[in-house]
Amino acid sequence: MPSKNVAERFGVKPGFVVQEFGYDEDVDFDVRDDIEAVIGGVLEDEDYRGVADMVIGWWRSDDGDVDDLADFLVDCAASLDAGGGVIWCLVPAQGLDYHVPTSDVSEAAHTAGQSATTTLSISPQWQAIRVTAHGY
Repeated sequence: MPSKNVAERFGVKPGFVVQEFGYDEDVDFDVRDDIEAVIGGVLEDEDYRGVADMVIGWWRSDDGDVDDLADFLVDCAASLDAGGGVIWCLVPAQGLDYHVPTSDVSEAAHTAGQSATTTLSISPQWQAIRVTAHGY
């Protein structure tokens, strides 16, 4: 079960278009449901070609190395408004299988021309790192 009001903590607003990358059977469905309840619709998948207000990306250590994560963050930013936007990079919590250190996300964000800022614990299984995409 996610921490209370994950969507609110992410800054999600009604009517937002939120695109999701890295979906798999291990995602936190309560987090997804919380976001969908606020936006009043479903999350857009990786094939979405419109403009998103926000992106959530699920990343696990077995998805690749830091360079792969940088490429993933660039892909996540592609749908954001040209003025910038927010990506929430969701990684397994510390101590769990496939955990990704926050320092790896920060390094990948820097490589991708982005900034990793806030880290939130959103459930016992997942933590979220806020990544700001500049000028996408």
